[in-house]
Amino acid sequence: MQKSVVPDGNLLTLVPPDLYSCGMISDFQTLSQKIEQLAALTQALRSENAELRLRSSALTEENAQLSHRMQEAHDRVAALIDSMPGTEEQKEQAA
Repeated sequence: MQKSVVPDGNLLTLVPPDLYSCGMISDFQTLSQKIEQLAALTQALRSENAELRLRSSALTEENAQLSHRMQEAHDRVAALIDSMPGTEEQKEQAA
């Protein structure tokens, strides 16, 4: 078998363009589809991220409200305990 010498070193110049361009077009179409899928996935993830941020913010606010209510309940119970009748000695021992 004899190798042909290509002056510019590019073997594709020996092959007619219509024989290799179909494969390249197919590769570009595949790449284009993958890019479209990536763009759709990116958009879906951005939407999900925005929803999660809103949910996180709502849960943080709810947590703060519940903590405030618990503190109020604690203060009321402590006030009730302090107002209970008993000797000073018993109150000191309870504290």
